Amino acid sequence: MSDILQYLEEVHPQPPPLLLELEQRGHDDGVPIVSREVGRFLATLVHAMQANRILEVGTAYGYSTLWMALAQPPVGTIWTIDVDVARTDVARSYFERAGEAESIEVLNQPALEVLENFPQRNLDIVFIDADKREYRAYLDLAIPTLKRSGLVIVDNCLWHGNAAQSERPDDTPETKAIRDFNRYFLSHPDLAATILPLGDGTGIGARVR
Repeated sequence: MSDILQYLEEVHPQPPPLLLELEQRGHDDGVPIVSREVGRFLATLVHAMQANRILEVGTAYGYSTLWMALAQPPVGTIWTIDVDVARTDVARSYFERAGEAESIEVLNQPALEVLENFPQRNLDIVFIDADKREYRAYLDLAIPTLKRSGLVIVDNCLWHGNAAQSERPDDTPETKAIRDFNRYFLSHPDLAATILPLGDGTGIGARVR
């Protein structure tokens, strides 16, 4: 960890114990979760917007879900999508322990199928952190669900730094997809978007039309 990141970690308050436990479980089990700084960023945006209608594409162990749920107003709802029932069972157990289970609906279906038929509109936030090869399709289906000025937030836009490297013949499909997605995301006519060097690269776009 660089001196700057070390300083920032020391100066921030520690996350709640349940989030720390879930973070450690994700690391121990090798289940991908957002970085702690991205979790804090998500919570700050939820607080700032008083976001009470959030859609998440990619639940895993529910680490990012819980950061957002704990920041939501009491009437808030999160719909979170993941086909992996074993992982979402772990997530549900933490939602229960946090007292947030009633505000989180887990959808164990393929994300594209859910998004194609998702009935909710005027969402405050859509958070994308699932199959990198489908990011562009997720974005196209997610934007219409957002309210004007709503945010789409995207994890892994740097893809472990690979997206920033020169193109190579042996680039993985995920690396190629992320590079393509980043160009598409930043130039999308319905978004004012940027990518921050936060965590593994965090994209944030506001719906402008």
